[in-house]
Amino acid sequence: MTDAAARLKLVFCGTPQFAVPSLEALLAAGHEVALVISQPDRPAGRGHELAAPPVKQTALAAGIAVTQPEKIRSNAELRAQLEAIDPDAIVVVAYGRIVPPWMLALPRLGCINLHASLLPKYRGAAPIQWAVAMGEAFTGNTTMLLEEGLDTGPILMQQTHEIGPDQTAAELFPILAEAGAPMVVETLAGLAGGTLHPKLQNHEGATYAPLLDRENGRMDFAARTARDLYNRWRGFQPWPGAFTALDGKKLIVHRMAVAEGRDFGGGASGAIRVEEQRLFAACAEETWIELVEVQLEGKKRLGAAEFLRGTQIAAGARLG
Repeated sequence: MTDAAARLKLVFCGTPQFAVPSLEALLAAGHEVALVISQPDRPAGRGHELAAPPVKQTALAAGIAVTQPEKIRSNAELRAQLEAIDPDAIVVVAYGRIVPPWMLALPRLGCINLHASLLPKYRGAAPIQWAVAMGEAFTGNTTMLLEEGLDTGPILMQQTHEIGPDQTAAELFPILAEAGAPMVVETLAGLAGGTLHPKLQNHEGATYAPLLDRENGRMDFAARTARDLYNRWRGFQPWPGAFTALDGKKLIVHRMAVAEGRDFGGGASGAIRVEEQRLFAACAEETWIELVEVQLEGKKRLGAAEFLRGTQIAAGARLG
């Protein structure tokens, strides 16, 4: 429990499950979270019923007031509410909205953000996914002071985490969320105590992690090696995953593996090879990917052997 002198009045901005451990850590440290700002409830599930985001659910369970504005940049009501609270700091974790200048200037300690990359690498909306998709061996968390640029603010603290060679983004999300939460608490303590000093980012080393779209999941056998395609599949879990086309029908690849040690020789991009009831496809630089579990449009998800038993593949057929 934080002592009274170090107890801070905070506003917390966050929406998905990734932000929940940070909110819980701030409460456990004894800080006063006067208000939680989260995105509005959205339709979810097969019934498309409105569902409260995880941060809202956590805040309400803790008895914290929640507001969910559609817009914040010119929201006079929200501005008056935050000015009345007069927080020491605003903590932003995966909120999903750009924090406007008036909000950046409001708290005495600034707006502190937890970003799931080793900034300046992977600025943007999907840092975990892109770090995995690009085959990085390491990623991590950064706390920083928000400013008007996209993830360009001064760095406060960083921690590094290894990415396993077969680890997916979906597996990495909760690990980074849990690891980052105590660093948020430590960052606030350092700022409040005057022992933590912001460090400017090296903007020349910046890379970007834009919001994902469906087309990111399309497999390009001509341009990408098997390892590239495998890394992208790992990174784009659970969405948009990986998909291609077979005879004009969408083929989702639920599981795949790099065909190490198999010398099939070169093949036209997307060329299919079947060997011992296993399914392979030719990729760039004479590499091959094994399609372990697939789902043809309108059909159920199947392992390769079962898929091949029920699917006629013409000689010379290609994916893509």
